[in-house]
Amino acid sequence: MTNDERLVRDCRAGNREAMCAIYERHKNDLLAVARALLNDLPAAEDVVHDVFVTFAESVDTFELTGSLKGYLATCVCNRARDRIRSAKRAEEKLDQDCSEPAECPGPDQVLDQAERANQVREALAQLPDEQREVIVLHFKADLTFREIAEWQEASINTVQGRYRYGLDKLRTLLKEKLTI
Repeated sequence: MTNDERLVRDCRAGNREAMCAIYERHKNDLLAVARALLNDLPAAEDVVHDVFVTFAESVDTFELTGSLKGYLATCVCNRARDRIRSAKRAEEKLDQDCSEPAECPGPDQVLDQAERANQVREALAQLPDEQREVIVLHFKADLTFREIAEWQEASINTVQGRYRYGLDKLRTLLKEKLTI
């Protein structure tokens, strides 16, 4: 029995600490996925929160058949898709948080980094949904192609193809835009 299976079992038994442990274990990866898909930190936080609330409400009937991280990442992607479709939000720049002024880059560097990050986000947004999701899930959530294939209901070869074609298209789009 995996640690996630034990935690889910404990959640069913009413152990609140187990739900907190699941949240603490997976929140950062799920937030990275949602943030990469939505380009909006508050919206990404809302999506992750909604997924965990739904998970907590349905844990009594939940059956873990694979990776809990993969399941939760799938839920986050689906919620993000719904949000993108219904809201059609404009992309927002990500805030850069510096812990100490000495660690902060200069204003020109911040602008350059923000511009590059914005160009990457814009290029990602131009990819077909399936390609963008494979790239984001593989890089941000650290999911394997097998896990991505399961939730996209596609073969591993198809997922790897989406990944390869997505990266090729990103390279092409960014080659013209990025100034290094």
